[in-house]
Amino acid sequence: MPGFELWLQVMIDSLTLFVLLMGLFGLLIPVFPGLTVMWLATLFYAIVQAGNDKMGWIDWVLFALITLLMIGGNIVDNIIIAGHAREKQVPWSSILLAFAAGLIVSIFFTPLIGMVASPVGLFLAELYRLRSRDTAFASTKAWMTGWGWSFAARFGIGTVMVVFWMLWAWL
Repeated sequence: MPGFELWLQVMIDSLTLFVLLMGLFGLLIPVFPGLTVMWLATLFYAIVQAGNDKMGWIDWVLFALITLLMIGGNIVDNIIIAGHAREKQVPWSSILLAFAAGLIVSIFFTPLIGMVASPVGLFLAELYRLRSRDTAFASTKAWMTGWGWSFAARFGIGTVMVVFWMLWAWL
């Protein structure tokens, strides 16, 4: 049955790559946990490979690196967004309200609506706090700039995760 084993391995590799790419391009939606989805795909791949005694030390090292990238990427995401907002002296209360608005609206409606709710929440919090539309808009602009840089960082990290998995799959 070597033909069946080869076919099965190609299917597992293809499914893993599909989920990795889905997670990578899912990063376009800010509240979508794309890096975590990508990591779960590699975890599934590791479990299958370990079950078939196909995990060597280099495979475990690459999986560990993918894990560290996922953790770091999820942390740096929030640091970049909050950092840009903090540069405009946006208080943590407004930042947390914006994060919460995006998360809660995403849960009850859709991530796309949550993507809009987050900066709207920040704008409204800053408008209430400052009583100045222009300053509230400047704070929201800083938030959105941070979001853009955050996406770039997460997409870069996700791309490295895909490359590491490809090395793992082909070595």
